[in-house]
Amino acid sequence: MTSDSLRELLTAVQTGATSVDAALDRLRGMPFEALGFANVDHHRALRCGFPEVLYCPGKTLEQVERIFDSLAAGEGNVLATRATPDQLAAIRRRRPDAAYHETARCVTLRQRPAQPPPTAVAIVAAGTSDLPVAEEARVTCEIMDQTTQTYYDVGVAGIHRLLRHEPELRRARVVVVVAGMEGALLSVVGGIVDAPVIGVPTSVGYGASFQGLAPLLTMLNSCAAGTAVVNIDNGFGAGYLASLINRQAAVNCKP
Repeated sequence: MTSDSLRELLTAVQTGATSVDAALDRLRGMPFEALGFANVDHHRALRCGFPEVLYCPGKTLEQVERIFDSLAAGEGNVLATRATPDQLAAIRRRRPDAAYHETARCVTLRQRPAQPPPTAVAIVAAGTSDLPVAEEARVTCEIMDQTTQTYYDVGVAGIHRLLRHEPELRRARVVVVVAGMEGALLSVVGGIVDAPVIGVPTSVGYGASFQGLAPLLTMLNSCAAGTAVVNIDNGFGAGYLASLINRQAAVNCKP
């Protein structure tokens, strides 16, 4: 349940459109719903601003189906990450309107109208091989009602591709940088913008990249101030954090 849906419910009780008993029935699942194998947190949107997110790996088809359906019953937007086509099919048995984002491997269900802020999140990817992680960040931002601008395949091996977008990047309120190999792109972007920059090291690269450890260490040792780093391949974490930052930026922009 989101703050908007709770406000609508309380208003309906106040005006007599909904009975107290009916309202109690809707609130009965708060703050969580026990499914036996999972305790679905229906209170998270009220506490944190977005509902619990479903991480699909390691879960059976039935578990994914029931958790997603339980989250959807809370009337907020729903996001599931790292979903397989089989898990998508299971979700759609109960929620046929769920959308699949193939490159990002995410499933979304929008149930609340989008309220995008005037400020934007820029998402920068070093190479095409980094797109699954970059797209996971983008999908996360957009289901959280953020406006995104993407700049893909602009890595340091051809830095002129990045620099042509410098004016647009400088207008972003927060930037997500996704890079594998040596991960130098974070420092470059951090050196040309005055917004927070979130680095996402990816597991893209040859042997000595150590499945993303090399770019992770490079990003953690960046000499560019104003940068932070999430875990290897964690596009979701970067997108979520960027959304929270951009929300606060939008609030501060209001007169």
